Amino acid sequence: MEKYQKQAMQVAKEVIIKFIEVGRISPTNFGEHFDTIYNDVLKTVSACETADKDEE
Repeated sequence: MEKYQKQAMQVAKEVIIKFIEVGRISPTNFGEHFDTIYNDVLKTVSACETADKDEE
């Protein structure tokens, strides 16, 4: 797995756990939300890396 994919996976996992703890997502429907959260985090991490390279 690529570096940014691993980072996005870890962040998405932590977000899902937090949402489960506060009752926004239940363990039975987390599959409906995980892909969206993971893809948004991955897109954000990748965009930040692209912006950093552009500044150099």
